[in-house]
Amino acid sequence: MKKITLSFIAILSAGAAQADFNPFMGNHANQIAINIGQGVNSGFLVPPPSQFVPFYMLPNIQYSQPTTFFKLPARQSLNFGQTVGMGKKYGWKWTDFSIPMLFASGDVALLHGKNWYYATGVGVGFQAQQNDRIGSKLLFQYKMTAGYRFNENWGMEIFMQHFSNGNTAEENNSYAFYGAGFTYSF
Repeated sequence: MKKITLSFIAILSAGAAQADFNPFMGNHANQIAINIGQGVNSGFLVPPPSQFVPFYMLPNIQYSQPTTFFKLPARQSLNFGQTVGMGKKYGWKWTDFSIPMLFASGDVALLHGKNWYYATGVGVGFQAQQNDRIGSKLLFQYKMTAGYRFNENWGMEIFMQHFSNGNTAEENNSYAFYGAGFTYSF
C-alpha cells in the first residue's frame, strides 16, 4: 500500500497538463516529425508488445500546430505515412498491406514536466486501397505517446499507434505499431 501511495503522490506532483504551456513544441507555432514503427499482430486497442511481424511504418511524416482541448495543451496534425510489409507470418501475407495512408490527428498532453510529456490522441483518414485485413479505405487511429524535448527545437517521441476501420466493414482486424520519431519545432 505504501508503494501505491508513493506512486500516486509522484504522479500528482508531476502536475496535470496546463494549457498555458504547450509541451509538444514550447513557444513555437509549427512542428515537423518523422516517425517509424514496427508492426505488431494484434487486434487490441493497446496491443501487447508481442508477435512482432514483418510490417513497418516507413516513414510517417507529420506536420503539427499547437492548440488546446478543453483547456489542456494539444496539437493538431496532418500525417502522411507508408506501410511496408514483407513475407508471411501468423497467417497474413504482409506484402499485401504495403499501402500509403493520409490522416488528420489530434494529441492531448495528459501529464508533462519542463521537457517531457505523456499524451494520447485520435485521428481519422484513408489508406490508398482496402485489403482483406481492414476491409475499408477509411481508417481510425488511436495513439499513446511519451516525448522528451532536448531543447527548444528538437525532441524525440516513442509511441504505440493503432489503426482500424472502426467496425465500418466486415473485416475488422487492425494495424498496430510501436515506434519512435524525432520532432523539429519552429
